[in-house]
Amino acid sequence: MTTSPKAQKKSKSQPFTVETVSRIPQQGRSKASLQRMLAAARALMVERSSEDFTLIEVSKHGNVSIGSIYLRFESKDNLVRAVIAETMQDMAKAEDRMIAKLASTCPTLADFVPQFVEAYATVLSEYSPLLRLAMVRAEYDPLVAEPGKAAALEAEAKSTLAMLSYDKEIGQDDPTMRARAAYFVIFSTLARQLGLGSTRESIGNRDWTMLKRELGRMCLAYLTAD
Repeated sequence: MTTSPKAQKKSKSQPFTVETVSRIPQQGRSKASLQRMLAAARALMVERSSEDFTLIEVSKHGNVSIGSIYLRFESKDNLVRAVIAETMQDMAKAEDRMIAKLASTCPTLADFVPQFVEAYATVLSEYSPLLRLAMVRAEYDPLVAEPGKAAALEAEAKSTLAMLSYDKEIGQDDPTMRARAAYFVIFSTLARQLGLGSTRESIGNRDWTMLKRELGRMCLAYLTAD
């Protein structure tokens, strides 16, 4: 599958949202219809762990007509992109809520790090079915790849800043580097366990609870080491 030069240019000049890959209706009833399309397509993608669905199935599951689907989306690809865009927006909001909650309830870095690992694992687990599909599509679709990279960098920045709010407890030889490295280890380990990536490979049947606990302990020790 190829993406036109025009579409590639669009991916770099506009934000990646449902609005940029669909024709947005103005009437309330039409907006409700659009949400049913997105929900139906998303459910089919999660159920099948792939993009292997038809617009007829979306029509049936979403209780919308084929004609209304084509009024909103010029192709099935754009419907898939809209589902991914909505998922990325939802996940970013979930990350913001997670960090805000931890910031208000964790007085020390020793409190924050293990709770961050636990909370981030929950967020990644919730969105992992669609994240896997987004990562696969990003291999060949720049309309998904570029925003995906931007979202990953934003997640890293938010998490790193959250750790740096406890900078007085972090080893003083480049706290920013330590916070970024700790985030990378946390994300990479959790992502691998959840099989996130184009190969969907996981690290096997590790004890999830033990893994999260030891990951938190390891990263806390690294962050606070002299």
